[in-house]
Amino acid sequence: MDMNFVFISPQFPHTYWNFCDRLHRNGVNVLGIGDSPYDGLEGCLKDALTEYYRVNSLENYDEVLRAVGYFTFKYGKIDWVESNNEYWLMQDARLRTDFNMNTGTKLDGIERYKSKSAMKPYYAKAGVPTARCHKITTPESAYGFLEKTGYPVIVKPDVGVGANDTCRLDNREEVEAFFARLPQTPYVMEEFVEGDICSYDVITDSRCEPLFESMTVWPPSIMDIVNKKTDLAYYTAAAVPVRLQELGRATVRAFEVKSRFVHLEFFRLTKAKKGLGAAGDFVGLEVNMRPAGGYTPDMMNYAHATDVYQIWADMVTADRRLLPDSKNHHCCVYASRRSRYQYVHSHEEILERYGQRIKMCEVMPPLMRAAMGEQMYTAYVDDQDAAAEFIRFVHEKKRGSGEQNDK
Repeated sequence: MDMNFVFISPQFPHTYWNFCDRLHRNGVNVLGIGDSPYDGLEGCLKDALTEYYRVNSLENYDEVLRAVGYFTFKYGKIDWVESNNEYWLMQDARLRTDFNMNTGTKLDGIERYKSKSAMKPYYAKAGVPTARCHKITTPESAYGFLEKTGYPVIVKPDVGVGANDTCRLDNREEVEAFFARLPQTPYVMEEFVEGDICSYDVITDSRCEPLFESMTVWPPSIMDIVNKKTDLAYYTAAAVPVRLQELGRATVRAFEVKSRFVHLEFFRLTKAKKGLGAAGDFVGLEVNMRPAGGYTPDMMNYAHATDVYQIWADMVTADRRLLPDSKNHHCCVYASRRSRYQYVHSHEEILERYGQRIKMCEVMPPLMRAAMGEQMYTAYVDDQDAAAEFIRFVHEKKRGSGEQNDK
């Protein structure tokens, strides 16, 4: 196949070698650009890459631009550039613009994916309810918004990745303290919504049609996990509820999500909220133009007995799904621990109890520990009740452990 695909930062997260590998299997010329030494790349990634260009910093656009220019000179026109990483979303769009690639979003269309406030009209177009949101620049504008919503509210950067720099404000004193340290970055204030976070994860073709769909249920607040260093647990479900599927597909069409693997977040209300819906209803939260974080793509593979990396690669090369549905769907659950706590059950006891159901057991890379924990376990289980029992077993703490370690 005569296709040149530039993969930005293919070495992080380390499971991303799978994207490169499946492209390579499909006959694609896979060209990597990263800031890690070539000798430090895993062998499986080296085998998938035709060539690797090391830059001193991926933050230096001129270096990355020269790298793509070098590949263009050596291999001809570049057909795709992709990182599958939200941090590099703007840079990917800039490269597509500068090298006139039409296989992804360019600079003139990136705002609706990067800015939380800019997402709202597209959700409205899709008929998906969302929490009220307001750009805040002064305390006066914040108090005007609070008169409509009341406390608590969530404040977060209008453009940002993950739960970093996100916090909850419960009273006027906390609002004043927030503005006292408000950085130059534009922030938004959003009404507080009580609910679980359910993601609609989808691989789309060039017509915004779904080739693969999955749902993962997350804890109510990744923000609290990052800020308070609590334990993380979540699971990929066996099936996507019909209503979430309908809203997810409508959102994909409204945002014109073409030829991508994306992670769309929704609240599932745990109590009725005026203007948003009844308990159990879904409310739009954020569109993330990249796969779900951490090892979630691998969890989708275990839950659905499939290969999302291959489905994605086939989308790139054939614009359709070639891998059939396995018809074998269960739950895959993730639970992680932190060294600051003491747990009832030892590492060895977890492995002994769950045996071959343990699919992954790793120490997380330092850059991922704030959100994902330090020691992770991923298990394949029959249903949501079994997932809850696995989480309880992994997370059960010795009496007083949390209080002692939090002092």
